Parts: sequence; C-alpha cells; structure tokens
Amino acid sequence: MTPSAHQTLTTLPRAERRALRIAVLAPPWIPVPPPAYGGIEAVVALLCEELVMRGHEVTLFAAPGSHSSARVCSPLEDAHSEEIGSSLYESDHVGATYDAIDRAGREGRPFDLVHDHSGFTAVAMASRLSVPVVHTLHAPFDDETRPFYARHGHKARLVGISAFQLEHAPPGVTVVGSVPNPIRVVDWPFQVEKDDYLLWMGRMDPTKGAHRAIAAARAAGVRLVLAGPVQPGQEAYFREEIEPHLDGQSVVFLGEVGGMHRKELFARAKAFLMPIRWPEPFGMVMVEALACGTPVIAFPEAAAAEIVIDGENGFHVADESAMAEAVGCIDTVDPARCRESVASRYDAKIVTEGYEAVYDRTIRTAVSGIPRFAQRGQPVSRGDAASQARRRSPLVSTLQPMA
Repeated sequence: MTPSAHQTLTTLPRAERRALRIAVLAPPWIPVPPPAYGGIEAVVALLCEELVMRGHEVTLFAAPGSHSSARVCSPLEDAHSEEIGSSLYESDHVGATYDAIDRAGREGRPFDLVHDHSGFTAVAMASRLSVPVVHTLHAPFDDETRPFYARHGHKARLVGISAFQLEHAPPGVTVVGSVPNPIRVVDWPFQVEKDDYLLWMGRMDPTKGAHRAIAAARAAGVRLVLAGPVQPGQEAYFREEIEPHLDGQSVVFLGEVGGMHRKELFARAKAFLMPIRWPEPFGMVMVEALACGTPVIAFPEAAAAEIVIDGENGFHVADESAMAEAVGCIDTVDPARCRESVASRYDAKIVTEGYEAVYDRTIRTAVSGIPRFAQRGQPVSRGDAASQARRRSPLVSTLQPMA
C-alpha cells in the first residue's frame, strides 16, 4: 500500500529529527528560482529555502544563474532553456553532479542523501552512488514512463505528488511517500475584488488547452488573458490554434510573465481556467490561483480533481460549454475559502515536514534499517536553524561550480 501524505507527515516527531546534509538536483534547463515559467524550478526553490531555514545543510545543483540560501553549484556552463529534454545536457548535468557528490564523500564531507528533481537520468544511475537518492515524480506514469520505472525505479526512493499519479504506478514499484508540491501562501497577494477577465496560463501545448479556454471564454462573453511560453515544437499549434483569435481586446496574449506581474494576474482574475486533457500529476498554476483567492474552473482530469474542490474553491466541468456556464456562477465561490484550501494542504512548511519524514524513512532503511544521520548529529531546533544555515563548511570549497 502506498503511504498517504498524512502517513508521511507523521512518521517521526519533529523534535527527534536530525540536521542533514542534502544534495538537491534541479533540472539543467532553467535557473532556480525561475525568472518566469518553470514549475519544477519554483518547487525546488521553495523547498531549498525551507530546508535551510530548518537547519539542514543544502547544496543545490542547478542551471547557471540560480540563487538560493542553499549553497549553489552549477555543473554546466550555460542554461539550456531552448533544449529542454535533451539527453546530452541532462546526462552531462547529472553525471557531473554525481561526480561532485562522490568527491565530497572522499574528502570527508559526505551527503546524507540526494533529492532529485532533474528527470530520468538521475534515477537510472542512482545505484552508482553510495548515498540514497530520493526522486520526486514530477511526470505522470504513462505508457512511456511505466517501463522506465519498472526497470529503474528500485534504484531510488520514489515520492509522488498526487494520489492520481500514484494510482497509475507500474506493478512492483514502491513509493516511500506522497508529498504535494509546495507554495508559500503569504508570498501571494489575496484579493477579494476581481477584474472582469478570465485567466489561462501555461505552456502552449494542446493538452494544456489554451484553445479550449478561448472557446469557453467566448461562449461566456468574458475577456480572456493568456500567458505562457511558446516552447520549441509548439510554434505550429500557437500559430494555427491561438494566434488567429488574438485581437488585443476579447482575447489577449501576454507571452511569458514572471515576478509580481504574474502574481497580480492571478489575484485580479475573475477565475482561472484549467481545460486540460492529459494526466496532469499536479498542476501548480491551480494552486497559485487559489492562493490569491481566485476560483478555478477545471476539467476534473488527473490531479485537478484533487486540487479543485467542486463548489468550494471552484467547479468541475465536463467541456467548454459547461466551463462557460460555470463562469456565470463564479461569484458564489468565497475567495477566502479558495486561499484556505491551499494553505491547509500545500503551504511550504507542511510540505517540507512531509519531505523531512521521507528523508528520515529513507536514511533509516538505507543501511540494513540502521539510522545514519549527518555527522554532526545535532537535533534541528528553530533557535539554531539560522546560525546553522549561515555556517560555512569545507563543502563550499569542495563543490565549486565546474568550469
């Protein structure tokens, strides 16, 4: 039986946990935190900040241009946002990171564990490390990924991000926990009074449904704002299905947005539209909208059915026509309940506690069930977390960015 999020959170009392030395692997494509679009990178940024605040010693391996209160190491010379998914850069990034982790161990500063968010290479090669690897499943289990995890999943400790995702795991794959993606709710503006526009935000991929959002908004007679990147391979879809509908008034395309502009778009929107037709394992944009008090109208596919609570923080609808009808009922949804539905389930503090429990479980079972904590082995306490985070260590000289 796959552990539930609640089971994960309650594995070990907080007072009994130890400060750990953790290597976190981000993908090599986009800096952490992302300047605009970048769901995984935003998750990694929040998790690293929270882990450091809790007194853990974290080294973040990420694309050049990244910054964090964790120690940052960029194995590659350049970010590769135009080559997302390239096996060349992913394997180069992971291989160089694993070499650095090995070197730290030889020099007497071993990591307690590795937390991977980078993709498939780190899992396939995880068994070559002497420290355990925790791998967050950011992609769905589908016909392409199931054979991979059936062959290599045992090499790492797998963590799911939604119940839907884990229901589709291949036979024999063991997941050590279920921990959703985090958001720091206080960082997102809460707004009760909304402007008269609907919002869609995401990659310009047909499965994300920007064209369906256009059809729904037009049927509802409400202005639609579209935002997001047109990534390599998506140009034809954008040119044929989206661009002809852009008029600068009823349908507006802003391109990729970030920072406060992105947050204000979420906060001011009348509703956020999520017309997906794919097995979305989480859907961070829905959480971001709800944190701002903006209801979400979604096709209840995959994890959308878990994040959106029908009638409480938005609506489940079957198609574009039903989505347009739901727009007319959106004023019945309380913005405060939208925000609370996120704060109580996905706030960064709650999520990080879940990962601490996963780390503890991983370390306790890594060597014949015998606990192996960080060398200094001191309990983490709120009082000394800041001083531990500021403490410099020989690891800094060991893991300098590689030329």
